Amino acid sequence: MSRGGASIATESSTNDDEGDNDEADELAALKAKEEEEAKRLLCKYKMDQQHLLDMRSTFLSEVLASRGIPIGPTMVDVSTPEGKKPPMETDWDCCLSTEDDPKSCLYSFDAEPNTKVISPFGTTQTISLSALNRLRRTDPTKVEPMWHSQYSILHSWFSESSPYSLLQHVDLRGYLVSTLLLDLGGGLMLRTLLVLGVFLLGVLMLPVGEYVVGRLLVSRGLWVRWASWSRFVHAALPMRLILGQMLYRTLAGGFMSLEGAVRETVVELECRILEECVPLTVGDGDGDGDGDGVGDSDGVDGVDSDDGYDDSSDWD
Repeated sequence: MSRGGASIATESSTNDDEGDNDEADELAALKAKEEEEAKRLLCKYKMDQQHLLDMRSTFLSEVLASRGIPIGPTMVDVSTPEGKKPPMETDWDCCLSTEDDPKSCLYSFDAEPNTKVISPFGTTQTISLSALNRLRRTDPTKVEPMWHSQYSILHSWFSESSPYSLLQHVDLRGYLVSTLLLDLGGGLMLRTLLVLGVFLLGVLMLPVGEYVVGRLLVSRGLWVRWASWSRFVHAALPMRLILGQMLYRTLAGGFMSLEGAVRETVVELECRILEECVPLTVGDGDGDGDGDGVGDSDGVDGVDSDDGYDDSSDWD
Protein backbone atom coordinates (compact mmCIF):
# COMPACT_ATOMS: atom_id res chain seq x y z
CA MET A 1 0.00 0.00 0.00
CA SER A 2 2.84 2.36 0.75
CA ARG A 3 4.41 1.76 -2.65
CA GLY A 4 1.12 2.26 -4.46
CA GLY A 5 0.43 5.49 -2.57
CA ALA A 6 3.90 6.79 -3.35
CA SER A 7 3.45 6.12 -7.06
CA ILE A 8 0.09 7.90 -7.09
CA ALA A 9 1.60 10.97 -5.35
CA THR A 10 4.47 11.03 -7.86
CA GLU A 11 2.10 10.93 -10.84
CA SER A 12 -0.03 13.77 -9.41
CA SER A 13 3.04 15.97 -8.84
CA THR A 14 4.23 15.29 -12.41
CA ASN A 15 0.83 16.31 -13.76
CA ASP A 16 0.95 19.52 -11.72
CA ASP A 17 4.40 20.36 -13.12
CA GLU A 18 3.24 19.77 -16.69
CA GLY A 19 0.19 22.00 -16.06
CA ASP A 20 2.38 24.78 -14.69
CA ASN A 21 4.70 24.53 -17.73
CA ASP A 22 1.73 24.76 -20.12
CA GLU A 23 0.40 27.83 -18.34
CA ALA A 24 3.85 29.46 -18.44
CA ASP A 25 4.15 28.75 -22.16
CA GLU A 26 0.71 30.19 -22.78
CA LEU A 27 1.55 33.30 -20.77
CA ALA A 28 4.85 33.73 -22.63
CA ALA A 29 3.14 33.28 -26.00
CA LEU A 30 0.42 35.75 -24.99
CA LYS A 31 3.01 38.28 -23.81
CA ALA A 32 5.01 37.92 -27.05
CA LYS A 33 1.82 38.42 -29.05
CA GLU A 34 0.95 41.52 -27.06
CA GLU A 35 4.48 42.92 -27.59
CA GLU A 36 4.24 42.24 -31.33
CA GLU A 37 0.84 43.93 -31.49
CA ALA A 38 2.19 46.93 -29.55
CA LYS A 39 5.13 47.23 -31.98
CA ARG A 40 2.75 47.02 -34.93
CA LEU A 41 0.51 49.75 -33.49
CA LEU A 42 3.53 51.94 -32.73
CA CYS A 43 4.86 51.51 -36.27
CA LYS A 44 1.44 52.34 -37.72
CA TYR A 45 1.22 55.46 -35.54
CA LYS A 46 4.65 56.65 -36.68
CA MET A 47 3.76 56.05 -40.34
CA ASP A 48 0.49 57.98 -39.95
CA GLN A 49 2.29 60.90 -38.32
CA GLN A 50 4.93 60.94 -41.07
CA HIS A 51 2.19 60.88 -43.69
CA LEU A 52 0.39 63.79 -42.02
CA LEU A 53 3.66 65.73 -41.79
CA ASP A 54 4.32 65.22 -45.52
CA MET A 55 0.79 66.31 -46.38
CA ARG A 56 1.10 69.47 -44.28
CA SER A 57 4.46 70.29 -45.86
CA THR A 58 3.00 69.81 -49.35
CA PHE A 59 -0.03 71.94 -48.53
CA LEU A 60 2.18 74.72 -47.14
CA SER A 61 4.40 74.63 -50.25
CA GLU A 62 1.37 74.89 -52.54
CA VAL A 63 -0.06 77.85 -50.62
CA LEU A 64 3.26 79.71 -50.62
CA ALA A 65 3.79 78.98 -54.32
CA SER A 66 0.31 80.30 -55.14
CA ARG A 67 1.30 83.58 -53.46
CA GLY A 68 4.45 83.88 -55.55
CA ILE A 69 6.93 82.85 -52.86
CA PRO A 70 9.59 80.45 -54.24
CA ILE A 71 9.68 77.61 -51.70
CA GLY A 72 10.94 74.73 -53.84
CA PRO A 73 9.28 72.06 -56.01
CA THR A 74 5.49 71.95 -55.94
CA MET A 75 2.92 69.46 -57.16
CA VAL A 76 2.87 71.17 -60.55
CA ASP A 77 6.64 70.80 -60.88
CA VAL A 78 6.75 67.07 -60.13
CA SER A 79 3.50 65.89 -61.70
CA THR A 80 2.43 65.36 -65.28
CA PRO A 81 -1.31 65.70 -66.01
CA GLU A 82 -2.84 62.69 -67.67
CA GLY A 83 -2.71 63.01 -71.44
CA LYS A 84 -0.54 66.15 -71.32
CA LYS A 85 3.14 66.83 -71.66
CA PRO A 86 5.06 68.79 -69.03
CA PRO A 87 5.69 72.46 -69.90
CA MET A 88 8.80 72.83 -72.00
CA GLU A 89 11.35 75.61 -72.04
CA THR A 90 11.15 77.88 -75.05
CA ASP A 91 12.87 80.84 -76.63
CA TRP A 92 11.01 84.07 -77.40
CA ASP A 93 10.36 86.47 -80.25
CA CYS A 94 9.83 90.19 -79.65
CA CYS A 95 8.34 92.68 -82.09
CA LEU A 96 6.91 96.18 -82.02
CA SER A 97 3.21 96.95 -82.23
CA THR A 98 2.57 100.10 -84.27
CA GLU A 99 -0.46 101.86 -85.70
CA ASP A 100 0.40 100.57 -89.18
CA ASP A 101 1.11 97.04 -87.93
CA PRO A 102 -0.96 96.42 -84.77
CA LYS A 103 -0.41 93.27 -82.72
CA SER A 104 -2.86 91.31 -80.61
CA CYS A 105 -2.40 90.66 -76.90
CA LEU A 106 -3.55 87.58 -75.02
CA TYR A 107 -4.20 89.69 -71.93
CA SER A 108 -5.77 92.90 -73.25
CA PHE A 109 -6.78 91.75 -76.78
CA ASP A 110 -5.05 94.74 -78.45
CA ALA A 111 -1.53 95.91 -77.66
CA GLU A 112 -0.97 99.63 -77.34
CA PRO A 113 0.81 101.35 -80.24
CA ASN A 114 4.59 101.65 -80.01
CA THR A 115 4.86 98.93 -77.36
CA LYS A 116 6.70 95.62 -77.51
CA VAL A 117 4.90 92.30 -77.66
CA ILE A 118 6.48 88.92 -77.02
CA SER A 119 5.57 85.37 -77.96
CA PRO A 120 7.06 81.87 -77.67
CA PHE A 121 9.43 81.11 -80.50
CA GLY A 122 7.63 79.86 -83.59
CA THR A 123 4.14 80.95 -82.49
CA THR A 124 1.93 83.97 -83.17
CA GLN A 125 0.29 84.07 -79.72
CA THR A 126 1.70 87.39 -78.56
CA ILE A 127 1.27 89.28 -75.31
CA SER A 128 2.32 92.76 -74.37
CA LEU A 129 5.66 92.73 -72.57
CA SER A 130 4.43 95.12 -69.89
CA ALA A 131 1.21 93.16 -69.40
CA LEU A 132 3.17 89.92 -69.04
CA ASN A 133 5.47 91.44 -66.43
CA ARG A 134 2.54 92.90 -64.44
CA LEU A 135 0.73 89.56 -64.54
CA ARG A 136 3.73 87.59 -63.29
CA ARG A 137 4.13 90.05 -60.41
CA THR A 138 0.47 90.14 -59.38
CA ASP A 139 -0.70 86.58 -60.14
CA PRO A 140 2.04 84.30 -61.55
CA THR A 141 -0.30 81.29 -61.62
CA LYS A 142 -2.13 82.82 -64.61
CA VAL A 143 0.94 83.29 -66.82
CA GLU A 144 1.48 79.83 -68.26
CA PRO A 145 -2.25 79.08 -68.77
CA MET A 146 -2.17 81.91 -71.34
CA TRP A 147 -0.49 79.37 -73.62
CA HIS A 148 -2.49 76.38 -72.29
CA SER A 149 0.44 75.41 -70.02
CA GLN A 150 2.51 74.23 -72.99
CA TYR A 151 5.55 76.36 -72.17
CA SER A 152 7.46 76.99 -68.98
CA ILE A 153 7.26 80.76 -69.35
CA LEU A 154 8.26 81.82 -65.86
CA HIS A 155 11.34 79.63 -65.72
CA SER A 156 12.35 80.21 -69.34
CA TRP A 157 11.95 83.98 -69.51
CA PHE A 158 12.37 85.21 -65.93
CA SER A 159 14.89 82.86 -64.36
CA GLU A 160 18.53 83.90 -64.14
CA SER A 161 19.64 80.31 -64.83
CA SER A 162 17.75 80.06 -68.12
CA PRO A 163 19.56 80.79 -71.41
CA TYR A 164 16.37 82.48 -72.69
CA SER A 165 15.97 84.84 -69.73
CA LEU A 166 14.80 88.36 -70.50
CA LEU A 167 16.65 89.63 -67.46
CA GLN A 168 20.03 89.11 -69.13
CA HIS A 169 19.26 92.09 -71.37
CA VAL A 170 18.48 94.59 -68.60
CA ASP A 171 21.02 97.07 -67.29
CA LEU A 172 22.04 97.91 -63.73
CA ARG A 173 18.69 99.60 -63.07
CA GLY A 174 16.86 96.44 -64.03
CA TYR A 175 19.07 94.33 -61.77
CA LEU A 176 18.46 96.60 -58.80
CA VAL A 177 14.71 96.79 -59.37
CA SER A 178 14.01 93.17 -60.37
CA THR A 179 16.49 91.16 -58.35
CA LEU A 180 17.06 93.22 -55.22
CA LEU A 181 13.76 95.01 -54.65
CA LEU A 182 11.17 92.55 -55.98
CA ASP A 183 12.75 89.07 -56.03
CA LEU A 184 15.08 89.02 -53.04
CA GLY A 185 13.29 87.30 -50.17
CA GLY A 186 9.90 87.70 -51.83
CA GLY A 187 10.08 91.50 -51.59
CA LEU A 188 11.79 91.57 -48.19
CA MET A 189 14.27 94.20 -49.35
CA LEU A 190 11.48 96.49 -50.57
CA ARG A 191 9.57 96.07 -47.31
CA THR A 192 12.71 96.75 -45.25
CA LEU A 193 13.51 99.90 -47.19
CA LEU A 194 9.91 101.04 -46.81
CA VAL A 195 10.02 100.49 -43.04
CA LEU A 196 13.29 102.44 -42.81
CA GLY A 197 11.80 105.23 -44.92
CA VAL A 198 8.73 105.48 -42.70
CA PHE A 199 10.94 105.46 -39.59
CA LEU A 200 13.21 108.21 -40.94
CA LEU A 201 10.19 110.25 -41.98
CA GLY A 202 8.80 109.90 -38.47
CA VAL A 203 12.11 111.03 -36.99
CA LEU A 204 12.22 114.05 -39.29
CA MET A 205 8.62 114.95 -38.49
CA LEU A 206 9.12 114.45 -34.73
CA PRO A 207 9.54 118.19 -33.91
CA VAL A 208 6.41 119.02 -35.88
CA GLY A 209 4.54 116.21 -34.15
CA GLU A 210 5.64 117.39 -30.72
CA TYR A 211 4.47 120.90 -31.51
CA VAL A 212 1.08 119.71 -32.79
CA VAL A 213 0.56 117.41 -29.80
CA GLY A 214 1.57 120.15 -27.36
CA ARG A 215 -0.83 122.65 -28.90
CA LEU A 216 -3.57 120.02 -28.88
CA LEU A 217 -3.09 119.20 -25.21
CA VAL A 218 -3.50 122.85 -24.15
CA SER A 219 -6.31 123.64 -26.56
CA ARG A 220 -9.68 124.68 -25.14
CA GLY A 221 -11.69 122.56 -27.60
CA LEU A 222 -10.09 119.34 -26.35
CA TRP A 223 -10.84 119.90 -22.66
CA VAL A 224 -14.35 121.15 -23.30
CA ARG A 225 -15.12 117.64 -24.57
CA TRP A 226 -13.53 115.96 -21.54
CA ALA A 227 -16.80 114.26 -20.67
CA SER A 228 -16.86 112.57 -24.08
CA TRP A 229 -13.40 111.01 -24.17
CA SER A 230 -12.58 110.69 -20.47
CA ARG A 231 -14.22 107.26 -20.33
CA PHE A 232 -11.60 105.96 -22.77
CA VAL A 233 -8.80 107.28 -20.55
CA HIS A 234 -10.18 105.55 -17.45
CA ALA A 235 -11.29 102.41 -19.30
CA ALA A 236 -10.50 98.96 -17.89
CA LEU A 237 -7.55 96.92 -19.10
CA PRO A 238 -9.56 94.68 -21.51
CA MET A 239 -11.02 97.79 -23.14
CA ARG A 240 -7.56 99.28 -23.54
CA LEU A 241 -6.32 96.06 -25.11
CA ILE A 242 -9.19 96.15 -27.60
CA LEU A 243 -8.46 99.77 -28.45
CA GLY A 244 -4.78 98.96 -28.88
CA GLN A 245 -5.65 96.05 -31.16
CA MET A 246 -7.90 98.28 -33.26
CA LEU A 247 -5.13 100.89 -33.51
CA TYR A 248 -2.60 98.22 -34.55
CA ARG A 249 -4.91 96.86 -37.25
CA THR A 250 -5.47 100.37 -38.59
CA LEU A 251 -1.74 101.10 -38.74
CA ALA A 252 -0.95 97.68 -40.26
CA GLY A 253 -3.67 98.14 -42.89
CA GLY A 254 -2.31 101.57 -43.77
CA PHE A 255 1.22 100.21 -44.07
CA MET A 256 0.06 97.35 -46.30
CA SER A 257 -1.78 99.81 -48.54
CA LEU A 258 1.35 101.96 -48.73
CA GLU A 259 3.46 98.90 -49.53
CA GLY A 260 1.05 97.87 -52.30
CA ALA A 261 1.15 101.33 -53.85
CA VAL A 262 4.97 101.43 -53.71
CA ARG A 263 5.19 97.92 -55.16
CA GLU A 264 2.92 98.88 -58.07
CA THR A 265 5.16 101.88 -58.77
CA VAL A 266 8.28 99.69 -58.73
CA VAL A 267 6.61 97.13 -61.02
CA GLU A 268 5.71 99.91 -63.48
CA LEU A 269 9.35 101.03 -63.39
CA GLU A 270 10.40 97.45 -64.12
CA CYS A 271 8.01 97.33 -67.08
CA ARG A 272 9.52 100.50 -68.53
CA ILE A 273 13.03 99.10 -68.11
CA LEU A 274 12.05 95.90 -69.94
CA GLU A 275 10.47 97.95 -72.72
CA GLU A 276 13.74 99.83 -73.14
CA CYS A 277 16.20 96.94 -72.80
CA VAL A 278 14.60 93.86 -74.39
CA PRO A 279 15.75 93.78 -78.03
CA LEU A 280 13.48 93.32 -81.04
CA THR A 281 13.95 90.01 -82.86
CA VAL A 282 11.23 90.40 -85.50
CA GLY A 283 11.08 93.41 -87.82
CA ASP A 284 14.15 95.09 -86.34
CA GLY A 285 16.38 96.70 -88.97
CA ASP A 286 14.22 95.79 -91.97
CA GLY A 287 13.58 99.41 -92.86
CA ASP A 288 17.23 100.39 -92.44
CA GLY A 289 18.39 97.51 -94.56
CA ASP A 290 16.01 98.41 -97.39
CA GLY A 291 17.03 102.03 -97.20
CA ASP A 292 20.69 101.17 -97.37
CA GLY A 293 20.13 98.94 -100.35
CA VAL A 294 18.21 101.60 -102.22
CA GLY A 295 20.75 104.26 -101.42
CA ASP A 296 23.59 102.05 -102.60
CA SER A 297 21.89 101.14 -105.86
CA ASP A 298 21.05 104.77 -106.61
CA GLY A 299 24.49 106.02 -105.71
CA VAL A 300 26.76 103.44 -107.37
CA ASP A 301 25.20 100.19 -108.45
CA GLY A 302 22.22 101.83 -110.12
CA VAL A 303 24.37 103.38 -112.83
CA ASP A 304 24.60 101.21 -115.90
CA SER A 305 28.06 101.28 -117.37
CA ASP A 306 26.77 100.35 -120.81
CA ASP A 307 24.42 103.35 -120.81
CA GLY A 308 27.33 105.58 -119.91
CA TYR A 309 29.33 104.30 -122.83
CA ASP A 310 26.34 104.66 -125.13
CA ASP A 311 25.98 108.31 -124.13
CA SER A 312 29.61 108.95 -124.79
CA SER A 313 29.29 107.28 -128.17
CA ASP A 314 26.36 109.52 -129.00
CA TRP A 315 28.40 112.59 -128.16
CA ASP A 316 31.13 111.32 -130.33
